[in-house]
Amino acid sequence: MSKEKANDEQHEELNDIQNSENELNEQKANEKPNSDISSYEEKIKALEAEVANYKELMLRKAAEFENYKRRTENDQLNLLKYAAESFIVKLLPTVDDLERSLSHMSEETDVQKIKEGIQLIYNKFMKTLDEQGVKKIDSIGKPFDVEYHEALMQRADESVPPHTVLDELETGYIYKDRVIRHAKVIVSED
Repeated sequence: MSKEKANDEQHEELNDIQNSENELNEQKANEKPNSDISSYEEKIKALEAEVANYKELMLRKAAEFENYKRRTENDQLNLLKYAAESFIVKLLPTVDDLERSLSHMSEETDVQKIKEGIQLIYNKFMKTLDEQGVKKIDSIGKPFDVEYHEALMQRADESVPPHTVLDELETGYIYKDRVIRHAKVIVSED
C-alpha cells in the first residue's frame, strides 16, 4: 500500500504544480496592461528606425562602391590610353634633333657632316629604344629560328651550314621578352 500512497501523493503534487502554473498563466494573461503594449510599440519603432538606418547606410555604401568602380575603370582606361606617353616624351628630343638637322641643311652642306649628324641622331634614338627595353634581333650568321626570323628567300651558299641567315632585309625587334617584329631574312639552302 505504501506504493499506492506514494503514487497518489506524487499525483497530487503534479496536479498542484499544474494548477499553480495555470493560475500564473491566467494572471499574466489578465495582467497585460497597456504599458506592455506601448513598450512593444516603442521597441518596434526603435527597430524600424534601426532598419531604416541600416538600409540608408547600405544604399550609401552601394553608391560609394559604384563611384569607386567607375573611377577605377576610368583610371585603367586612361592608363591604357596614355601608356605610351612617357616613351613619346623620350622620343621628342630625337625629333627636335632631326628638325634642326633638316633646317641647317642646304645644297652646299658637306655630305660627310650630314652623315655624321644623322649617325648621332640614330645612336641617340637607338639608346632611347634600348632604355625602354627594345632590342634588335641579331640575325646575320645565326641559325634560322622561326621564333625570331621570317624567311623570305633561300640562297645557295656553301661557306655556311644550311639554314643559316645570310642577309637581313628588315631588322627584327624584341620588346622586353616578346618579339614585336620578326627579322625578314635570306637563309642558306640545304
